[in-house]
Amino acid sequence: MALESCEGGELFDQITRKGRLSEDEARFYTAELVDALEYIHGMGLIHRDIKPENLLLTKDGHLKVADFGSVKPLQDSRITVLPNAASDDKACTFVGTAAYVPPEVLNSSPATFGNDIWALGCTLYQMLSGTSPFKDSSEWLIFQRIIARDIRFPNYFSEEARDLIDRLMDIDPSRRAGAGPDGYAAVKSHPFFKGVDWSNVRAETPPKLALKTGAHSSDGDDHSDSSQNPTHLQNGSGRQIDGPLSAESSGHITRLASIDSFDSKWQQFLEPGESVLMISMVKKLQKLSSKKVQLILTNKPKLIYVNPSKLVVKGNIIWSDNSSDLSVQVTSPSHFKICTAKKVLSFDDVKQRAWQWKKAIEGLQNQ
Repeated sequence: MALESCEGGELFDQITRKGRLSEDEARFYTAELVDALEYIHGMGLIHRDIKPENLLLTKDGHLKVADFGSVKPLQDSRITVLPNAASDDKACTFVGTAAYVPPEVLNSSPATFGNDIWALGCTLYQMLSGTSPFKDSSEWLIFQRIIARDIRFPNYFSEEARDLIDRLMDIDPSRRAGAGPDGYAAVKSHPFFKGVDWSNVRAETPPKLALKTGAHSSDGDDHSDSSQNPTHLQNGSGRQIDGPLSAESSGHITRLASIDSFDSKWQQFLEPGESVLMISMVKKLQKLSSKKVQLILTNKPKLIYVNPSKLVVKGNIIWSDNSSDLSVQVTSPSHFKICTAKKVLSFDDVKQRAWQWKKAIEGLQNQ
């Protein structure tokens, strides 16, 4: 597809300019994206960077997928020579855009069609809401919300839209609609697409959006927030990152280490092969005082809190998969209690991630 043929600009421009799309508009563009992804996957290719900025509109208002710089051909791909295609040694490394990356990529799992399907769900969410589903103040917090699958649906989303997004963004990539044995038939038959003529989808009349090129609105929700503006993650040289990542507290992304390390000073509290699932600086509340501690949840599983200045473990919360022995009570967006058989510990997270802590802990218990 030639770039000059897409005189309508990016779909992202239209979402930013309009605030959010109607469900009919979102249905049209999602259907065309499903049609495109079915073709791409049928060729044995994984795009790995599906997002509104890479969805261009022709002058007639139809959708085309752009930017195949991160594409990964599978072993039986019908494309045998592909410039810039990811080599096998990069098949499990981070590529793409923070807000659209599926949880399995953060755990360095091999690329699958499910990566694109997760991003399809994120893109539909952004069409309908005007913002990505995991918006937060830094890439690290975005990653934490992705790992916890912390999706919050606006009340104006229809039940059909919520259900489709839920199915596209299943935590298990093999269970995502479109990735299972039924293929894209499972997506096309969903009630959200009622009335779509899949045999003639490219001949339908596009919505009448304000199709004109131009810079992104300076006050657009996602554009004004550099941590959430979906762009390729870059290092200090401005080059796109496709290697293992860590997120510093400033929100910048580097190639120094695995994302699991977050900050090298916390690495000393991990055993070989152990990785961080959730980490926050919180206040541990006592009767007459409070102390700042670093609360850390790992995949061991292990739940500890550390004195951030002395770098010593102040408490090891005994883990249990039984909710009667370990549970989390949320009393406000910032306040939560971790309850064990012997004691109750109260914490306050100034970034209001109490529900994320609950979901992360309970998600690990249910594995």
